[in-house]
Amino acid sequence: MAARLPRPHRFDRYVALAGLLGGLLLWGIGLGMRPAGEPTVLWAGRWPLLLPLAVMAGCELLRRTVPRTALLTATGAIVLDLMTQGNLVTVLMYTDVMYAAVLYGSPASARRIPRITGLLTVAGTIVPFAIWRVPETLLIGAAVGVVAFAPASTGLIVRNHREAAEAARLRAEQTALLAEMDRTQAVVAERARVARELHDMVANHLSAIAIHSTAALSLDDPETSKQALGVIRENSVEGLAEMRRLIGILRDDSGDSEPAAAPTLDGLGALADTARANGLDVTVDAEHGEKLPAPVELAAYRIVQESLTNALKHAGPGRVTVTLRQLDGLLGIAVTSPYGDRDGPRAPGSGAGLIGMRERAALLGGSFEAGPEDSARGKIWAVRATLPLVDVEGVTE
Repeated sequence: MAARLPRPHRFDRYVALAGLLGGLLLWGIGLGMRPAGEPTVLWAGRWPLLLPLAVMAGCELLRRTVPRTALLTATGAIVLDLMTQGNLVTVLMYTDVMYAAVLYGSPASARRIPRITGLLTVAGTIVPFAIWRVPETLLIGAAVGVVAFAPASTGLIVRNHREAAEAARLRAEQTALLAEMDRTQAVVAERARVARELHDMVANHLSAIAIHSTAALSLDDPETSKQALGVIRENSVEGLAEMRRLIGILRDDSGDSEPAAAPTLDGLGALADTARANGLDVTVDAEHGEKLPAPVELAAYRIVQESLTNALKHAGPGRVTVTLRQLDGLLGIAVTSPYGDRDGPRAPGSGAGLIGMRERAALLGGSFEAGPEDSARGKIWAVRATLPLVDVEGVTE
């Protein structure tokens, strides 16, 4: 079954109809391009003008859908028109078909047609002049240039501008897509950062509240209940203060007030005192420089804080040791606690604390590991992290 030609574009139908009517008008009033007695006119009279005019109008219908076929057919029609008295509208429609062949044709055709018409223009200028040596023959090359080379070059220029505009549009869309991806990644990273901060700040206090409230409910001892309530109140107040600080940072967009200072390693003593008040036997051995990068200090503080929270929830009875050492551009952190079942009540854990500590170390290009180990004092749970002290500019914990 033969392939069916695409339906002509609406604009092409209007162009073809206008060209056909205009050519018929010139034909009706008897206006030709050359007199009937000219030697180049092989078919004199008015009727031969209609065939190339009709064929050219048909080519206008195909100028956009099959531009190469339209151009080849139109070239035959213009050659046929040259053998008659000629119709100006037929020539004008040929220039439009030439323009459309470059604009809507394949990339190969868009490159070749201007070159071919350019060579024909040069040949039409040089060869007739070389043969007849008459200045008027130069007009042949000029006519070829106006009818063929000029519309082909115009079509190439318009095509290049359209392709450049399309490329710019695609680049703009890609840039917008990349910007949206960056924005999404930034939102995800910020949500993860807030989740780590919220977990590290509040989990310690809530764990202490859960453990002491369970103890107060399980023991029928007024003194123990009173002590437990005191610890619960203290952790509730501190946890509320931490929550207010974080909410203040998130909501303060006026720029009128300074954000609350992030915790530093100078606060390890107070952190240990809080852990001792919650029932842990904590020993801190910290040796580090006075000026550490702020992201490193915050990450180290949060890792120690979360390790103490985990010890409060899961560690067996015994000493919890916190060790910090600075050596060769690295800050080493080690928190060890007894590994085993605890006698008292436990607080549930979700595993988010270990994930947060590992993320903090990874963001700074450091390492993190946690798990049970054998030691001189028996089975222990050890949290070890190494944080580099260089190349941390711009890192936000």
